[in-house]
Amino acid sequence: MSNAISKALMTITDGQLSSAHKLPSPNCNTRPDGVTIDTIVIHNISLPPDDFGATDSHGLHYVKALFTNQLDWDAHPYFQTIRGAEVSAHLLIERDGTITQFVNFNERAWHAGKSSYLGRPNCNDYSIGIELEGSDFTAFTNQQYDALATVISALYKAYTKTRRHLTGHSDIAPNRKTDPGEHFDWARLRGVVAQLAQTT
Repeated sequence: MSNAISKALMTITDGQLSSAHKLPSPNCNTRPDGVTIDTIVIHNISLPPDDFGATDSHGLHYVKALFTNQLDWDAHPYFQTIRGAEVSAHLLIERDGTITQFVNFNERAWHAGKSSYLGRPNCNDYSIGIELEGSDFTAFTNQQYDALATVISALYKAYTKTRRHLTGHSDIAPNRKTDPGEHFDWARLRGVVAQLAQTT
């Protein structure tokens, strides 16, 4: 286990992740009554596609702009294809491992769209969505795996029923989505999460 992981153990209090930057998104709502948070969904995203770290004229990361309804649809031709989209995730993990929280974990982020997990539709209702800055065809960074493993370790403690339900967007919307993609190393992630469990 790297020093980066061991020194960065995180906690969750009242649905907020310690050490995460907070940038509230309006694209969320209350979870349905009686729903238990029991699933974690991993995604990838980059705007424009395969362009990492791109920002608008004000220096705001394009993905962060999208999740907060501040994206300039005319800034890039690709943005016209998603014009008007109102989406979010609970977290974004950038290429350098920086974590931003957009939605309180106890609230419903709009990350999964039409989806189903283990026969249950509407995954947004009961899941936590984590976006990795990346694409289906590019390897993720060491910093991202370290940060993601640390986040998941914290989520497993705060929302214990998620421990058996870690999945990808492609698994819950197989005919519509392909992320986190062919380069995402599930075995590596699960191995680091297991290491963290032994040290805490």
